[in-house]
Amino acid sequence: MSVELREKKRFKTRSEAGTLAMGERVAEMLLPAPKMFVLRGDLGTGKTTLVKGIAAALGAAEEEDVTSPTFTLVHEYKGKKVRLFHLDLYRLETERELMTLGLEEMAEEPDALVLVEWGEKFPSVVERADGEILIEHAGGDERMFYVRVKG
Repeated sequence: MSVELREKKRFKTRSEAGTLAMGERVAEMLLPAPKMFVLRGDLGTGKTTLVKGIAAALGAAEEEDVTSPTFTLVHEYKGKKVRLFHLDLYRLETERELMTLGLEEMAEEPDALVLVEWGEKFPSVVERADGEILIEHAGGDERMFYVRVKG
């Protein structure tokens, strides 16, 4: 299935601080809510660090309050503009497990921005998503970010 992309941007960061700042640049591209984006990248590429920057930029949470939802699966942060849901599907294996999270309900909240780590494991998530952010190691602390928004 071919996906029409409305917007495709490429960015590079050289440090964790740069990835946090990238969240601010990317945040406005993810609005208006409701939207859902898949965050793709190997372990340790900075997916949660990017979410920290996005949450802070949108006033949903302070950077230090955002943690990885690897074991809790879902974290929710409420800001003035947006209700940010941060999910990590790494430990899930089946669509049935995914259904128990209430992802569809989250994504339908009028002020919801849903950021899903490891969402590419589930075709239903990829199909439902409004776009994706791919993060790749570029040597040392450098990262490449590819932001794709469906049209």
